[in-house]
Formats: sequence, structure tokens, C-alpha cells
Amino acid sequence: MAILITGGAGYIGSHACVEFLNNGYEIIVVDSFINSKSEALNRVKELTGKNFKVYEVDLCNTNALEMVFAENDIEAVIHFAGLKAVGESVKVPLYYYQNNIIGTVILTHMMQKYDVKKLVFSSSATVYGPTDQMPIREDAPLQAMNPYGRTKWMIEEILGDLYHSDPSWSIAILRYFNPIGAHESGRIGEDPNGVPNNLMPYISQVAIGKLKELSVYGNHYPTHDGTGVRDYIHVVDLVQGHVKALEKIQVTEGIKLYNLGTGRGYSVLEVIHAFEKATNIHIPYKITEQRPGDTALCYANPDKAKEELGWTAEKKLEEMCEDAWRWQQLNPDGYQPISNEQVQEKSSFTFINGDFFMHK
Repeated sequence: MAILITGGAGYIGSHACVEFLNNGYEIIVVDSFINSKSEALNRVKELTGKNFKVYEVDLCNTNALEMVFAENDIEAVIHFAGLKAVGESVKVPLYYYQNNIIGTVILTHMMQKYDVKKLVFSSSATVYGPTDQMPIREDAPLQAMNPYGRTKWMIEEILGDLYHSDPSWSIAILRYFNPIGAHESGRIGEDPNGVPNNLMPYISQVAIGKLKELSVYGNHYPTHDGTGVRDYIHVVDLVQGHVKALEKIQVTEGIKLYNLGTGRGYSVLEVIHAFEKATNIHIPYKITEQRPGDTALCYANPDKAKEELGWTAEKKLEEMCEDAWRWQQLNPDGYQPISNEQVQEKSSFTFINGDFFMHK
């Protein structure tokens, strides 16, 4: 039997594919490739030495999705597929509601039809509203501040209704904080379309010269240096949490919520300085106006995941920066084909103390 991974070609999904394969699971990947690249899956096969089926399917395409279930013996689903840019969700909310919510409803309907009732869902800390409770526990008030966050919140409610209608389901809802970093090989990592929405790929693209400078949104928050504080977690730690969650739902029934974070908050300026220390590269930045809806502090209380899943995040911020930079150096244009000029440029990389550095 196999594990179906939706959105398996994405940033988090591709890293999850590696971890599940390395833990002995057979996987099947479904991805629409709207904001991901098939090359990521080629590299997953390269890293693991294992092959697996890949279907180019949009979850909103009921007939195509049913073919996947009809052709395979699926025992559980890890559900990553979804649009995830907060700013874009504000501009085109209906697109997000259709893709994220309707896609999930169709997926769970198909799971029900084929008696696949074990699900790990990729949620987000964006479901939490403003709160004085720091670190944030799973029972903190919910009040998503943007359409993207509301799609995650609504899906959580839908999954709750589904379980209460049929208690034979076993569902783990994982609320991510801020995934960064990349696989230590530098072969897979975060490859955003256009200008990055997230801090680490933005810093990395400034470091490599693709972008002029970093914009820091606000420096008047009630934090120790005035910039927003977030809980940054290495993507490999994050996906190892999914392996633990799957192990849990395979032997239990019910619906469970877990924060996946480190329990430690870092400010934007602290991340910049950590990156500079890890890479010996100066990151120019400018302070701009804070964005509507951004909060000063957001970091996890991950105790429940530790107690019930036996999972803790292990990688430190400097290692996250090192891995993100290695990915960026070795893949300056992400998963795009490499030109002859870039091949020649790669010859100027030096491997020192477990890291790659590019001669300037």
C-alpha cells in the first residue's frame, strides 16, 4: 500500500517525499505544477535512489483525481497541495477559496469513496488571531487575518465536521510556523515564482545578487529590536514531524491538532545577522512601512507534538541559513535549466567545512 502526497513537488512536499521514502514508505505524488517544478521530483528520485508514480492532476479535477485512487492501493494521504501566498490571496481571494477549499473537499470526498480515512493536513499558524499568549498553544483563539489563513481555518473546520460525522477517520492537523532552509545536499529547496514572499528566499536572492536589497516591513513593533519576531523551523525538521504524525494516525482514530515550530522566536534583524554570520556575506536592507495584518510576535509552544508524537525540532537557525544558502548558490535560478555560463560559474565553488562558497 502507498501514501498519497498531494503537492509533492512543492517546497515542503518535495522534502517530505525524501523523508517518507527514506523511512521505507511507498509514495504516490499528485501535483498540478501550478507553482512547483517537476524537476524537484527528479531530484527526489536522485537523492533517494527510489522511483515512484507522479500524476499531474489538479485536485479540483474530480475525474482525474479519481483515476489516481482507482489505479492505486492508497492507505493514507499527506495533503500539502494549496496556494500559499498571503499577499496574492488578498488580491484574488476567490482563486484561493476555490483552489484550497474546494480541492480539499473533492480530495476528502474521494478518500471517503475509496475508504481511505487517514489524513495528515498541512495547516498554518496563520489560523491564529492576535493573542497575548506567547508561545502559542493549540487552544489559542483562531482569527485568520487574510484569505490564505482563512482557507486553512475553514478546512480545519471541514475536517472537524467530517470526523464528527464518521469517527472512523483519523486526522492530524499540523499548524506550521515559518519553514526555511533546504535539504543538506543543496539539490532541493525553495524555488518561489517571481519576487519571493518569504524572508529566507528573499535574503538568499539578495545575497546572490538577483535582488538589490531586502525590505524589512516595520521596525516599531514592541519587540527587542523593533522588527517582527517569528518561529523559523528547518524544513527537514518540519517534514519529519509529518512522518511522526502519520505513525500516530495509523494506530489511532480521532482528530488531533499539533503546532510544528521550535518554540523560539527570532526577529527579522536576527535572521539577517545569522545569515551574514553563516555565509560571510553582507545583506543590505531598508526599513519600509509595516504590512497590514502583520503581528509583532508569533512563535509556537510545541510541547504537544513532543509529548504525543515524540517530535522536536533539532536544527538551529545558523544551520537553516547555511542550508538555504547552499541551495541558492548551487541553484541560482532554482529548478530552471542551467546554462553553459552557469556551469562554468559552478566551477568556482569551493567546499569548506561542510558548506559551499562561491568565489566573488
